[in-house]
Amino acid sequence: MIRPLALAAVAVLGLGSLQAAEPFVFGIIATESSAALKKDFEPLRAGLEKTLGTSVETFVAPDYTGVIEAMRFNKVQLGWFGNKSGIDAVDRAGGEVFCQVVDKDGNPGYWSLIIVHMDSPINTLEELFAKKAEISFSYGDPQSTSGTLVPGYYAFAKNKVTPGVGFKGWRNGNHEANALAVANKQVDAATYNTESYFRLEAKHPEKAKQLKQIWKSPLIASDPMIYKADLPADTKKKVAEFFIGYGKTEAEKAAIAPLKWSGFRASDNNQLLPYRLMGLLKDKAKVEADEKYTSDEKKAKVAEFDKKIAEIESKLKQ
Repeated sequence: MIRPLALAAVAVLGLGSLQAAEPFVFGIIATESSAALKKDFEPLRAGLEKTLGTSVETFVAPDYTGVIEAMRFNKVQLGWFGNKSGIDAVDRAGGEVFCQVVDKDGNPGYWSLIIVHMDSPINTLEELFAKKAEISFSYGDPQSTSGTLVPGYYAFAKNKVTPGVGFKGWRNGNHEANALAVANKQVDAATYNTESYFRLEAKHPEKAKQLKQIWKSPLIASDPMIYKADLPADTKKKVAEFFIGYGKTEAEKAAIAPLKWSGFRASDNNQLLPYRLMGLLKDKAKVEADEKYTSDEKKAKVAEFDKKIAEIESKLKQ
């Protein structure tokens, strides 16, 4: 069954068939406005179009799931994802990680943040949770690594706080929307990340100055680029060579500067393993804290999680 969001993605693309989409479509997760993202990705789109020798279009869905669903039904052949959304792109949409971005300073990743307004009296995560009944909070897209998965585990689960429970107000937004909501005092706090902060600082420096960081996560691996695993081998080779070779000239560096990236490095599906583990640990903690299960039910569910966790931990050691 195709969910309404998937149908919306198909409708936006104007493709009624489930056959391979023509032209080649590059999906972009919705971290900020569609117009801004299309503009910033235009040099990559144009360069890829020249490399492939066929028309290439960009597609930005209203949320991350829209791009996953579009890839699932072969309406998108290539996408920029986060690590969490990348898991679904691989598992549900037949995707394959082939490279990851490198940020403007050459860092191997980025960091999730929780931010408040510069005028807020709150300076720590502990203070935030202690006053959560007075706090309106904007969480990330459900498929966002830095907006949901990482803070959901490291900031919330580890402190035995359930997202959305006991707060004065709770909503979800993309990274740009979250930052602007805090800067404009529409919400008290929000999840965010360092990559998006760099972009906001460049485009809206006056808004960036209104933000105060009260929590920073462990390092998150740089975002993966994922193409359909069943693409022709020569197409996959051309796409991979294009991205991994991009950013070597001054013109190319300038072209992707608005994205706060300096280039790309090779990667594979193993990049996603730590985030699979994190999701399992977060879900296990949720089950352990849930009072609706009997002791035996909880024991059985935890055992299932432990088995999956052990499998991933074994892979990470290889």
